[in-house]
Amino acid sequence: MFLCCACGIQNARADFRLCNKTSGRISVSVAYTDGRNWLSEGWWNLRPTTCENLLRGPLAAEFYYVYAMDERGGEWKGKAFMCTRDREYKIDGREDCFARGYDRTGFFEVDTGRDARSWTVELTDPAPASPQAGQ
Repeated sequence: MFLCCACGIQNARADFRLCNKTSGRISVSVAYTDGRNWLSEGWWNLRPTTCENLLRGPLAAEFYYVYAMDERGGEWKGKAFMCTRDREYKIDGREDCFARGYDRTGFFEVDTGRDARSWTVELTDPAPASPQAGQ
């Protein structure tokens, strides 16, 4: 299981930012609503120990959604399904993904709180498996 840490930041910049705290390159997509429509966009490719502003400016919503994958087949995913595609994209709407020629991908939810102006999500490598009793 991969771990995710989401942290609010209190500085003059106002962005939705993602940091790759893993040992490998990851590809990231983000989804959000503008109050009327759902938008999903990607891909950002982040080297290990780097950060990227995925959305610039003050946060416009309380909830954002993220999907990421690494080069080894690992994923950070969830149960909020959005439309995606293999190459760079920006897609309006989250319904009828297959019928519109897109993939349907499960994103995890990030709750930034009602008053956050900026937010940073940190994706980390999986925690090492703990030894089981009797081994």
